[in-house]
Amino acid sequence: MFHIVQHQPLKLLTQINLSSKCLMLSRPVSFVRIWKSWFSSHSFVGNKNIILMGPPGAGKTTVGRIVGQKLGCPVVDIDDDVLETTWNMSVSEKLQDVGSEQFLEEEGKALLKFSASGSVISLTGSNPMHAAGMQHVKKSGIIVYLDVPTAVIMSRLQSMKVDRIVGQAPGVSLKDILQFRKQFYQRWHDIRVLCGGDISAEVVAEKVLDAVKRYQNSELETFVSTRSSRSERSMDKDSHKYFSDILIGGLAPDGGLFVPERGLPKFTAGEWQSLIEATYIERAQVVLERCIHPADIPASKLAEIIVMAYGENFTCSRIAPVRHLAGNQFLLELFHGPTASFKDFALQLVPHLFAYCIPRSCNYLVLVATSGDTGSAVLDGFSRLHDSDKQRIAVMNFFPEDGVSPIQKSQMIGCQKENVWSVGVKSDFDFCQTAIKQIFTNSDYTGFLTVEYGTALAAANSINWARLLPQVVYHASAYLDLVHQGVIPFGSPIDVCIPTGNFGNILAALYARMMGIPIRKCICASNENNVLTDFIRTGVYDLRERKLIPTFSPAVDILKSSNLERYLYMIANEDGQLVTHLYNQLENQGHFQVGKDLLGRLQQDLVAGWCSEEDCLAAIHSVYSTTGYILDTHTAVAKVVADRLQDRSCPIIISSTAHYSKFAPAILRALRIAEINQNPVSQLHLLSSYSPLPPVHWGLLETLKKKGNEDHQVCAADMSMLMSCIETLIQSHFM
Repeated sequence: MFHIVQHQPLKLLTQINLSSKCLMLSRPVSFVRIWKSWFSSHSFVGNKNIILMGPPGAGKTTVGRIVGQKLGCPVVDIDDDVLETTWNMSVSEKLQDVGSEQFLEEEGKALLKFSASGSVISLTGSNPMHAAGMQHVKKSGIIVYLDVPTAVIMSRLQSMKVDRIVGQAPGVSLKDILQFRKQFYQRWHDIRVLCGGDISAEVVAEKVLDAVKRYQNSELETFVSTRSSRSERSMDKDSHKYFSDILIGGLAPDGGLFVPERGLPKFTAGEWQSLIEATYIERAQVVLERCIHPADIPASKLAEIIVMAYGENFTCSRIAPVRHLAGNQFLLELFHGPTASFKDFALQLVPHLFAYCIPRSCNYLVLVATSGDTGSAVLDGFSRLHDSDKQRIAVMNFFPEDGVSPIQKSQMIGCQKENVWSVGVKSDFDFCQTAIKQIFTNSDYTGFLTVEYGTALAAANSINWARLLPQVVYHASAYLDLVHQGVIPFGSPIDVCIPTGNFGNILAALYARMMGIPIRKCICASNENNVLTDFIRTGVYDLRERKLIPTFSPAVDILKSSNLERYLYMIANEDGQLVTHLYNQLENQGHFQVGKDLLGRLQQDLVAGWCSEEDCLAAIHSVYSTTGYILDTHTAVAKVVADRLQDRSCPIIISSTAHYSKFAPAILRALRIAEINQNPVSQLHLLSSYSPLPPVHWGLLETLKKKGNEDHQVCAADMSMLMSCIETLIQSHFM
């Protein structure tokens, strides 16, 4: 019998988890640093155990021996060293003797009596199904999940001639058993190690050690501003932020945007291939676990949040399906969420991340500016929080009063609930977005709100780093779907074409490429507000004498593309001084120009084109006439640009960023329907009568039918008026 040594710091960590929400009230960033510093300074090698978990055939025993040898510590195999010693018979004999249900109970009891310290422990494949036993083991160390594709496990078990495992019964397949067990592995793991089919046990052991090292060193995963210089970062450790900090803060104090200091994690080809058979939710869990340190959000909690976000709120079980359109063109359908646009991918997830990370004794007002789709997605996402979270988190959504489609406007007004409100602004989106940035960088005003009302501000626009991560997931997932469908073998390149306004969606595709997805070219598709097209072609970003043109694709009616700053920082080799110079020039003079070298790097990644209003409507009509499929106006913009710029040497995935139901008047016009009723519900019923593909978005239709709050506040394009609106909301909701 091994003896466990109680390690006092683990107890301290538990206390910190329980009390951190309160202690973070006055200075949240400082407390997070204290926690992270402690987390990083205590090694699990020593008195703590490394506990390997995974399905039968995952290689836990072999990998455990190698890890133990490398660390020079004892190795315990639960099967051989605990169960068979306790029972005086083999595990297979015990299973045959008592049956699956009793076996799990007796196995759990044996685990409860087991203790060890400073060891590498290999669990059985069924240990995680006994809650009490796992709670006992988890207290003694870190649980590492060896995540092996189900097909690989089945092949291994067959070659090992394993003919019986726990849960096997007539009519129950081995695949079903392995799939059923995944929920328990998700529940208990602290870190995950992806293990493909051809990977050796030696390599897996190295990956385990790397994963444990990452788990212990959260200080390596910090974020910096795009406008900070290397010298400033090395001298000022206070400029380094963690994921939980930037999730709450949104915009950097110097006006820049937060990016990970060490870049995004890289996946090997084998790791990506291990996800080909995975569901969308499983892919999201793997990618986001690598991007969010468990000291910020533990893996089990992150998994719970991802299931809440995507489990029941999307009308398609595949979440983000890829549909063949014609020739080598495919559509990535991003409109199956509750508000019918791609913004749902981030905004069904981020509110739950936000609620987890903020202190429970502090109130937060989330500010958001929208050109159309973001508003309803933010309102819907934050309205789905638990009631206790709604009491301390409210949302104010600013949108151009006359700059969104009638259905988008009705949707935003209809989505207003007890903790979420919309304000129409008598200006355009660029004013709304700039106003929010100015409010966040006005320390006197934000300080006043904190002191006077006990309320802090947070951002939910794509300037918030957490908004980008879910978009990386769906670009990666789309590529894996093409491989799964047999369209391409893994490693073959694709192009993507994305309707682009604020540059977040296309930036996420570039990030997916950095993480190992073989994306060759990103095609930036603009409407008549084609400032990005001009910039990508010439290197000149010029807003002088440009006026925003209202179009049929309002979500990309944007002239100031915020996330472009993150991209320029990346290709400028993280030169924050250059980025600061460029954006100061844009702010003061209305334009900037990048140098020849920088433009060359940019044009290796991006090509760009734009689409007129006439061509947009013509594309909708043409695609419907030939396929019966209706594109929304933004997807039509991308389709037109893709037709012009793709070279047809590889598949191209066009991001379908919204459901056509949101733009019914333009769609009806494109389909050449003469009489258009002004009532949004009537418009959707008329579209439905054409039996289109995909069907009318019934979730949107139901939202529009609700007799919700028909009123909303309208505000002049004046900073003092916007600030007054904010104070009024705070007083009514929090006071």
